[in-house]
Amino acid sequence: MSTVLQATPASSRSPVQLSGLANALVQSGHLARANAEQIQKRASENRTSFIGELVGGGAMGASDLAHWISRTFALPLLDLDAFDAARIPAGLIDPQIIKSYKVLPLIKRGNKLIVATADPADHEAEDKIKFQSQSPVDLVVVEYDKLQRWIDQNTQTANAQLSALAGDDFDLADLDDGTGESAAEKDAGADVDDAPVVRFLQKMLVDAVNMRASDLHFEPYENFYRIRFRVDGELREIAQPPVAIKEKLASRIKVISRLDIAERRVPQDGRMKLRFGPERAIDFRVSTLPTLHGEKIVIRILDSSLAKMGIDSLGYEPDEKDRVLHAIRRPYGMVLVTGPTGSGKTVSLYSYLNLLNQPGVNIATAEDPAEINLAGINQVNVNEKAGLNFATALRAFLRQDPDIIMVGEIRDLETADIAIKAAQTGHMVFSTLHTNDAPTTLTRLMNMGVPAFNIASSVILITAQRLARKLCQQCKTPLDIPAAALLEAGFAESELDGSWKPYKPGKCSACGGTGYKGRLGIYQAMPISEEIQRIILDHGTALDIAAQARREGVRTLRESGLVKVRQGLTSLEEVLAVTNE
Repeated sequence: MSTVLQATPASSRSPVQLSGLANALVQSGHLARANAEQIQKRASENRTSFIGELVGGGAMGASDLAHWISRTFALPLLDLDAFDAARIPAGLIDPQIIKSYKVLPLIKRGNKLIVATADPADHEAEDKIKFQSQSPVDLVVVEYDKLQRWIDQNTQTANAQLSALAGDDFDLADLDDGTGESAAEKDAGADVDDAPVVRFLQKMLVDAVNMRASDLHFEPYENFYRIRFRVDGELREIAQPPVAIKEKLASRIKVISRLDIAERRVPQDGRMKLRFGPERAIDFRVSTLPTLHGEKIVIRILDSSLAKMGIDSLGYEPDEKDRVLHAIRRPYGMVLVTGPTGSGKTVSLYSYLNLLNQPGVNIATAEDPAEINLAGINQVNVNEKAGLNFATALRAFLRQDPDIIMVGEIRDLETADIAIKAAQTGHMVFSTLHTNDAPTTLTRLMNMGVPAFNIASSVILITAQRLARKLCQQCKTPLDIPAAALLEAGFAESELDGSWKPYKPGKCSACGGTGYKGRLGIYQAMPISEEIQRIILDHGTALDIAAQARREGVRTLRESGLVKVRQGLTSLEEVLAVTNE
């Protein structure tokens, strides 16, 4: 750096605005002003940076320049080749900023971000990083050629990996955010660099629908990024795209879900729609969650066609189906569906509503949020912040001349009280509760403060349910289980007559090697008989109610599951896991 580069004579020159680094080199005597102006002009014409033209044109060596910058600006010098690439966090800065300003986030310590740069005089880049990361920035100097090589390799790798995962011949699906503008229209003016991200996201959504997944999980971690689908109730890892695309992928999802892409500090909820031709459209519910290494996004698939499959597809045994149909076709009363989250309660309720959805019937639902859209049903999303809760919606429904009311969940005494009064005054009311089985639902209502005589006079049926994985019919294999183990599981001796065999899961390509394909319902359908009403009025326990239900032929959830085992539909292991008695 001891030789001063002399200017090339020129007859006339117009003034050129020099960058901060160019000025520093000129003022220190390491670069003649005329040469600096020529390099700056060339950078402007080529739309590159001054330091890029300086090093790329061979005017100065990257190593010598980095050492001089480190001394002049009093900043530490780092050899990027010696730095562990696996430790470099992704997603802290927009990849477009990394490419445009030639910067690289290295470490985040507390709230401080350490960033590698070859040009610390570029204050615009530093301001951009501070604004986006909302963190103070400490700069370290690296050699320009090594920095450029790292950026090029990782950008190319990310795009190549996404193209391989998504497939270059993938036909863009018609994504709609509800505004009537499709994704294809929005992408018309999108940056070319985003095309692999767009294709990849849409392929993930289509694959999830084709695999009959219920949820997609986009999960960022420090050194990797993974995508998992919940298929048949279990999470399966589907892909590990490059970490560098997690911010673009999150932004893409938030844009089409009509969420605030600048807000990364609080959770957000939104919706989007994917059209499969003119006849079928699937809604997606989107939830974002800020985590330590970026935003985790979960997309719930809300397929309205599931509710239109009919009550026969739910998996009721003939006697259970008869009880349910008899109850829901009565002119008034309350039908409750119970079970844990993810047990299919919403699909069951909408199957009832779809069966009853006739031109002469007025149906209103209050949900948090409405998951399945059905034409002909008046659906309301509760909004606690705006003061619209389940109780408020129920009061409004009663002034809307309803025949059937569906309440997403009975959470408190006020909601329970209004729902029961609606059932007593000539309306059919459907709702859900989170209880383990049908008998405990009645005692739960009493514990909430609902008078026993109101429960006895309004509730007509309670259905408890679980979802169990179905054995793959192509690879299931017979299993020998000792009679003692079958008796312990709950089978009666009379059932062990040798006319059936239990099966276990196998492995084949049809089920993805899991041995299971699809899910079926396990139900406990308990009508409220006169005897059970007497037990309620006498403030009997759940055990008293369960004993009476057994005398009336109501199976427990475990017993209903064992029926499915005898039919060869699922495994004993699966039934024992989901009923958990």
